[in-house]
Amino acid sequence: MEFDYQELVKATQSFAHSSLIGKGSHGSVYKAILEDDHNVFAVKRASFNGSKKLKNEIQVLSSLRDRENPNVVNFLGTMPSWPKRVEIAIQIAKAIHFLHEVANPVIIHRDIKSSNILFDSNWSPKLVDFGLAVNESSITSQPIQPAGTIGYLDPSYTSPKKLSTKTDMFSFGVVLLEIISCRKAIDVSKQPASIVEWATALIKEKQAMAICDTSVSMPSYMEGTIKHMLNLAARCVSLEEENRPEIGEVFMVEKCFVERVRTIPVWMSLWGSVTRMKRRQRRSDMPSKKLICDRDNENGDNICSDITRGKMILREILAEIALK
Repeated sequence: MEFDYQELVKATQSFAHSSLIGKGSHGSVYKAILEDDHNVFAVKRASFNGSKKLKNEIQVLSSLRDRENPNVVNFLGTMPSWPKRVEIAIQIAKAIHFLHEVANPVIIHRDIKSSNILFDSNWSPKLVDFGLAVNESSITSQPIQPAGTIGYLDPSYTSPKKLSTKTDMFSFGVVLLEIISCRKAIDVSKQPASIVEWATALIKEKQAMAICDTSVSMPSYMEGTIKHMLNLAARCVSLEEENRPEIGEVFMVEKCFVERVRTIPVWMSLWGSVTRMKRRQRRSDMPSKKLICDRDNENGDNICSDITRGKMILREILAEIALK
C-alpha cells in the first residue's frame, strides 16, 4: 500500500522531536495522527546506515500481512510510487534540456548526480551545483581538464576535447538507473559495484525488469513506461557517444507515461477508491499501527524541515530507500 509523503509530514508535525517515540539501530519511530480520521499509528524513518535492516523488516512484515496477530505490529506500506519516480525523471530531463537546448551558449553541467538534485516544497526537483559547469563556447578558447564524480563520470571524457553534452547524458543515465533500481551509482558491498555495469548486463540478458526496485509493487500500466526508461538509460550510458540520445528524446517517456495513465480503466480508479475506504476502516479498528518509511539523510538531519527549505536530496528519497 502506498502513502502520500506530505500526509505523513502533517501526521508527524514535520517529524518533530515532540513526535519522536524512540530510536533504534536502523531508524527513528514517530507518533503520527492522520488528519482525516485522527487515528494513531507509528512511522519509521530509516537512518543512513539502516537501509539494509529496514529492507529486511519490510520483507518480514509484508509476509505477515495476511496473518495478522494482535501482539505483532501491523505493516501498512512504503513509498514512493512508480508514477512519482517517472515524473521526477522527466522534470530532471527538463532541467538538462534547458541547459543543452535553450541556454545560449549551451551549458554543460559536468556533475549531474543524485546529490546535486534537490527538491523544493512542492516536490519539484532542482538541478544545483554549477561549480564545474562550462559553456560550450569556452571549450575551444581555454582547455578545461576533465572533472566530475566517480560513478557518474563519462568514461569517454578523458581529455578536454572529449567534453560535450553527451557527457551530461551519461551522468543522467546513471541517475535514471538509480531512480529505477534504488541502488547507488557505486556500491562496494555489491558485485559488480558499478550500477552501470550491473544494469547494462541485465539489459543485454533480456532481464531489464530485474533492475527495478522490488520494495514497491509496480502497477501493470507502468511496466511499458519503465521498460522505455531502462532502454533510454542504457543508451545514455553507452560507451559509444554517438549511441547516446539527445536530451530532447527523453520527452518521449513523458508522452508514453501520460498516455498510459490516461488509458487506465475506470474500474481501476473505482477499485482505488474502495481500497482507500477500506484502509480508513481498518485504521479505525486498529488504533496502534506501524508504517515503514525511509526518510533520513546521511547526517541524521530532520528531512522534513529540509523539505520546507527546498533542500531534499534525491539520493535520500530514492537511491537510499530500503534497498541496501
